[in-house]
Amino acid sequence: MTSTWTTAQRAGAGLALMLLQLPIWSVPAGAAPAFTCGGFAMMGGAQLVCSHTNPEAPAQFCTFSWAMMTTSNGQSIVEGSFLLQPGTSNQTVYTGSGFTYALSSPIILCQARKTGM
Repeated sequence: MTSTWTTAQRAGAGLALMLLQLPIWSVPAGAAPAFTCGGFAMMGGAQLVCSHTNPEAPAQFCTFSWAMMTTSNGQSIVEGSFLLQPGTSNQTVYTGSGFTYALSSPIILCQARKTGM
């Protein structure tokens, strides 16, 4: 008994075989950030501290924005930028006073600094 496949059947079988192998070949890319930051506001002051966590990543140029409640019961946005060199640990990037608590978590955006800048 001989089995003859049509062109459509062969194409369908090839597609099915390709789809079965797809999970083996496709691995999600996991890119860990090159920095970590933490901030707090209490007892009238605020502080934002960051570390460079990936020794293979270049220096990171970062900006931050943070919504705070002032001691005079008003809202204030603090903003700034900083450079995180590889190997930096617990660098204080912002310190301020006159705040009772944070209205939001600090928003930090970092981008690898190109060499030669």
